[in-house]
Amino acid sequence: MPHLDLVTVIRTIGLLGVAAIIFTESGLLIGLFLPGDSLLFTAGFLASQGYLDIRWLVVACFLAAVAGDQVGYACGLRVGRALLQREDTRFFKKRYLYRAEQFFARHGGKAVILARFIPIVRTGTPIVAGMGRMRYRRFVLANVSGAALWAIGITLTGYWLGSAIPGVDQYLLPIVLGIVLVSLTPSALHLWRERRAIRSTPFTIEPDGSRDPHTSQAPLGPTTSRSCRTS
Repeated sequence: MPHLDLVTVIRTIGLLGVAAIIFTESGLLIGLFLPGDSLLFTAGFLASQGYLDIRWLVVACFLAAVAGDQVGYACGLRVGRALLQREDTRFFKKRYLYRAEQFFARHGGKAVILARFIPIVRTGTPIVAGMGRMRYRRFVLANVSGAALWAIGITLTGYWLGSAIPGVDQYLLPIVLGIVLVSLTPSALHLWRERRAIRSTPFTIEPDGSRDPHTSQAPLGPTTSRSCRTS
């Protein structure tokens, strides 16, 4: 999205509109391609120019990011349990959910936090975490931590640069692209390595649906389900 278009959009939709986009991109699949990083940075920059109140902007973006992930987790948990009742198909295998469960049991907190800085991935991660039945308390802690680093950090960076550097608006687009690339490369590499590690970890599924006793994680058995709502 061109710089001038994004600035115009933020001026048009205002604080509530920015928060709504952050909420949608954080946990709803319809927000996969929304401009989260550039939106936060540009909104912070506009706050430094007096178009938005930085205090309300930071609070709104943080709460929207947390709430979006919570909704994504709850919906993923509900969908994941429904998928367990289905037979394997060409495109869906139950073992995928077992692998997701194993991944989030081992590295879920880091994955949720790092995913905040990876476009597209941050939208799907809370949903997959719910499908993989990541421990709820662990998810909430990672969600809040990631939201603080991402939503507050990038917004304040835009605000600080806009206040400290005269004429920084001329370089706004290159700065945004640089932030995306710097955050994307190491995070994507880390998740790729973790994914390879999970694939190489053997596990078996017994005829009754339980895990092999030598694996460390419990099976995705029938437990109390959560409704698709924020917590």
